[in-house]
Amino acid sequence: MRKVLLTALLLTCAGSALGAVSVQEAKKLGMTLTEIGAEKSGNADGSIPPYTGGLASFPVGFKQGSGVRPDPFADEKPLYSITAGNMDRYGDKLTEGSKALLAKYPTYRMDLYRSHRTVAYPRYLLDKTLRNAVTAVTADGGNLLRNATGGIPFPLPKDGHEAIWNHLASYRGEAYTILSMSLNIDVSGRKIATGQSEVFFDWPYSFRRNPNLEVLMKKAIYTRAPARNNGGAVIVIDALNPAEKARIVYQYIPGQRRVMAVPDIAFDLPDAAAGGATTYDDVEIFNGSLERFDFKLMGKKEMIVPYNDYRLLYLTTPDEMVLPGHLNPDVLRWELHRVWVVEATLKPGKRHIYGKRLFYLDEDSWAALASDRYDRHGKLIRTIFATMAYSYDAQAIFPDSYCNYDLITGGYNIVNMLGGGGWLRYTAPRSDKEWSPDALAGSGVR
Repeated sequence: MRKVLLTALLLTCAGSALGAVSVQEAKKLGMTLTEIGAEKSGNADGSIPPYTGGLASFPVGFKQGSGVRPDPFADEKPLYSITAGNMDRYGDKLTEGSKALLAKYPTYRMDLYRSHRTVAYPRYLLDKTLRNAVTAVTADGGNLLRNATGGIPFPLPKDGHEAIWNHLASYRGEAYTILSMSLNIDVSGRKIATGQSEVFFDWPYSFRRNPNLEVLMKKAIYTRAPARNNGGAVIVIDALNPAEKARIVYQYIPGQRRVMAVPDIAFDLPDAAAGGATTYDDVEIFNGSLERFDFKLMGKKEMIVPYNDYRLLYLTTPDEMVLPGHLNPDVLRWELHRVWVVEATLKPGKRHIYGKRLFYLDEDSWAALASDRYDRHGKLIRTIFATMAYSYDAQAIFPDSYCNYDLITGGYNIVNMLGGGGWLRYTAPRSDKEWSPDALAGSGVR
């Protein structure tokens, strides 16, 4: 710990920018706080346990390489259920979106389970985070990230921009592939498949060796269903600082048998993968540039959020998870955790369909677990939850599956669900050649 902080201090003194916090303040990391800034202690009544290093063993039945992770808590029963009839008792621990769903649907409930702090990150990432604590800074009013060397940029955040940067850079592994299904569900409960896809992810910023500190993420999507879209493919490359360098998108169109560059798709453009039911910056709760919103850190709270959702993510088929208006409460797991709350308000003169957003960031991983979104008149119109599960074999989180509720239309959509034949497999990063437009053209099947 001392060696890491000394190295970071020397780097800070060698540069022109001041570190985000002092070396003295950073000494709390690894002591009373974890290396990424979470409180090691539990809460006063023990409903949030102390942090003891995350999930340390694999559950019975796990098969390495299968891409399916058994639920380590499958034998647990809910402690209690929250319904419209008793939600006032838990109101200070519920998001406004949760309250709206409980009030809107008599069949909706939230089963609360024992809390487990399962997340643990690799040692190299923790060491980089310790360095970042005294070297990483933001610029351009929080829109740009500077002097971060991989890892969580701001384990001791001082404002909302820094907290959101932590979410954007949260560790999901170096590279992985998923086979997943996305669905839209209308108000009657009818399922409309928006896509079954094999998706490749690389996270160059988080590479253990030779990280690319200018590229956050690369994604290649190969569509398998529905039949009308079979053979389509898209490559997306996100710079670490999208306010400086726009997203790169290449698309292969089967009917035309050619690859074309797609204009920048970001902010509040409707997301085609969700059938237009969400915006592009709703993907993974929030992604892309921070430039259109002001982000305010509201502090840390104990909140009931989706957590350790192995059953829903891996073991539940689309037919089992879908009910009219909402996901089946029988397959959802809710736990009490501490989260950082960030309020985003639209900047004067900027355009977006949302006037305000609230984000709830997990203290143990920095991943956004939920968000409430308001229109420009202050009305709550949508709420979104990530059904996050920790990949205990890879020391990485998977928050890329999520459910978005439209509180106006009564419809909802689920993205990147793995149940019913899907999987998540961690791999080596792909070569630069595999991320080229030529490789996309060569992948076409029709």
